[in-house]
Amino acid sequence: MTERATDLRLLLAAVIAWAALAITLSWTVTHRGLLVAGLVLAVLAVVGAATHRRRLRRRGRLGRHAVTEGRWSGLLLLSFASVLVLQFAATANDLRAARGDVQQLVAERAAVTVTGRVETEPRRLVGRFGEEQVIVVVAVSTITGRGETGPAAARLQLVGDQELLQVRWSSTVTVAGRLSPPRDAGPEIGRLRISGSIREVRPAPAVARAAQVLRTALTASVRDLPEDARGLLPGLVIGDTSALPPDLDEAMRATGMTHLTAVSGSNVAVVIGLVFGGCTLVGVPRRLRPWLAMLALAGFVVLARPEPSVLRASAMGAIGLLGISRHRRSIGPPLLGGAILTVLTVDPWLARSYGFVLSTLATLGLLLLAGPWGDHLAPHFAKVHPRLRLLGPAVAVPLAAQVVCGPVIVLLQGSVPIVGVLANLLAAPLIPMATIGGVACAGVAVLSPTLGGWLAWLPALPTLGVARVARALAVVPGGSVPWPDGAPGAGLLAVSTVLTLLVGRSLLLVALAHPIVTLLVVALFITLLVPTRTFTWPPTRWRMVACDVGQGDGIVLRSGPASAVVVDVGPDPALIDGCLDRLGVDVVDAVVLTHFHADHVGGIDGVSRGRQVKALLVTAVDDDEPTAREVRTWAQRRGLKATPLRIGDRFTAGALTASVWWPARRIDAGSVPNNSSVVLAVRTGEVDALLLGDIEREAGAAILSELRRRPEFASAARSFDVVKTPHHGSANISPALMEAIRAPVGIVSVGADNDYGHPSATQLSLLRRLGYAVYRTDLRGDIAVVDTDSGEAVVTMR
Repeated sequence: MTERATDLRLLLAAVIAWAALAITLSWTVTHRGLLVAGLVLAVLAVVGAATHRRRLRRRGRLGRHAVTEGRWSGLLLLSFASVLVLQFAATANDLRAARGDVQQLVAERAAVTVTGRVETEPRRLVGRFGEEQVIVVVAVSTITGRGETGPAAARLQLVGDQELLQVRWSSTVTVAGRLSPPRDAGPEIGRLRISGSIREVRPAPAVARAAQVLRTALTASVRDLPEDARGLLPGLVIGDTSALPPDLDEAMRATGMTHLTAVSGSNVAVVIGLVFGGCTLVGVPRRLRPWLAMLALAGFVVLARPEPSVLRASAMGAIGLLGISRHRRSIGPPLLGGAILTVLTVDPWLARSYGFVLSTLATLGLLLLAGPWGDHLAPHFAKVHPRLRLLGPAVAVPLAAQVVCGPVIVLLQGSVPIVGVLANLLAAPLIPMATIGGVACAGVAVLSPTLGGWLAWLPALPTLGVARVARALAVVPGGSVPWPDGAPGAGLLAVSTVLTLLVGRSLLLVALAHPIVTLLVVALFITLLVPTRTFTWPPTRWRMVACDVGQGDGIVLRSGPASAVVVDVGPDPALIDGCLDRLGVDVVDAVVLTHFHADHVGGIDGVSRGRQVKALLVTAVDDDEPTAREVRTWAQRRGLKATPLRIGDRFTAGALTASVWWPARRIDAGSVPNNSSVVLAVRTGEVDALLLGDIEREAGAAILSELRRRPEFASAARSFDVVKTPHHGSANISPALMEAIRAPVGIVSVGADNDYGHPSATQLSLLRRLGYAVYRTDLRGDIAVVDTDSGEAVVTMR
């Protein structure tokens, strides 16, 4: 049976209407009304032209291009109609949101009482002044303000304290507070700072309560698992990443695997594809496979909660089923176009949602690529063993999703994860085992938490495998290729992808037919995998480098063409010596030892190997540790005197200036040596950095007090370009201090696989909530801050 040609007109029209909606979302109703009027006139013109064409056809006066012209006019009419539908929907949404004068009350920052349905899970955030906030989005049904009560249909963000964490998703609550404008453009038209208690007026529906029971049971069943499995398994099953270790989260981002823990069309597509593969393995009849996949999808929706994002992803996933059905592929793109229009009609603000873009692209990959690629790959797997034929669609699904989602991923993270396809292929066989096992554990844990906890070890094994794949491939040299940021980079990758899909096979055949060309292609591929930093390190105009000295600190601050100030030297002389050699440092203007723990002073001999050391600066708090005596002995042999540093001291070395922010006194609480660390505010070139040594919570609080007393410290606190974070990422820090000195870049100097659990999830999460871009020496190697014409940049060895 010949497959019908695929009609892409509705899909193209939907994409055009989507783009128009994204552009006009912030327009006023008046401006949108003018656009709609213009579109109506355009539709009338197209209809008139089509009517005239039909008359000419009846009279036999149409030329040979009539059919093509008719198709183009049909696409044009369909596009105009689609744009009109979405513009009407956006206008209706705006008019609906204006009910109850909510926008006016927001503008007046009025004190109001609202009743509404909870639409999202509570989220923890750090406020502008370091305080912890909890945010929930509600769909308001009634509002009381300025002495009047009336109906409303707006969405608001509720901002409160820990009490807001007890709010149940999909329940109806009544709260009082003061309104304020939203911080970002979005579907929520304002924020409500809660000033009283929260009262639940209607419990969540039965489906929501059932989902909550299963989610709670799943969380309880994984409580005793290793950290990676405890954080990742709920993410794979229900998209809950609240307990995901930050370093694993970073590894999954680097390998393009974050879609596995996001309730997106990509996630749904992978699960559905693997369900089809399992059905093929056990011999389920073809006609039953879509129904079983739909059943699995319905269970997924209940467990992940039928929030708008979940329903959106599931709708796209259901359409994606057609991409694996050999006999229904031709109707997939029109259905996808219709789904886009339907979803955007219900929620116009999804037009600017990256999640919706990824869901749509993943579904498009299933419809256009996964089926043919699966058919092509299956015979090759079958040559090994007939049962392996099912690996064709199983491999094609993540591959197609990765290819079509690549431009958006570049837009979000500014790099192309070359290892992403390999990482997803290796993880693909593990995902169904983890997902099905996680769902089963949740069901069992509802009846018996103890038994559920025992069974949780079964899905934990494949989950740990997924984590291992992410961590291993995240550090592969060349695994993530830098790419231009923003829309130009996304457009470039999109064009490159399309060209590769169109002519890649022909180019491969040409290369195979010409051995010399093949060798050149292989050589080019190998060149791309070789870390370029091997040949280009150090970067020109470097000003600060955090050396990878293992579990310790070793910071090099440039003071001249071949001179530097070294702050701490790590535990191993060879490591700091190698870093200084790579940087071409011949003269060390000063060695600053923040305190005398071995991981900061053990490598002191490496600094003086073949170099002149001019000065030694140390903490002013006396320390009689053996390492301190060894440092003084080293200094005496080289004719140096250890000069103590106290708060308020300043020193210069060539192009570098430094101000000492700590220590001011001895703190006996916590670790005395750590809290006696020298804290330096340095400027080298145009780079301003704050080096926090190993200070703990107590010293952090003391420095925060100094900020309030010393105007020169306070004025500099928000001007740093980079902060070397405290104590290798320890959880024992002062969040308020990190908020007060917030900087764009945070560097964590830490050793891989250390025994201290550094860096802690607590510090990494805090840094990300405060807006730091976090760089770690255990993952990136040497980290350089470079002074460029357009500002500061970070360049890493890996």
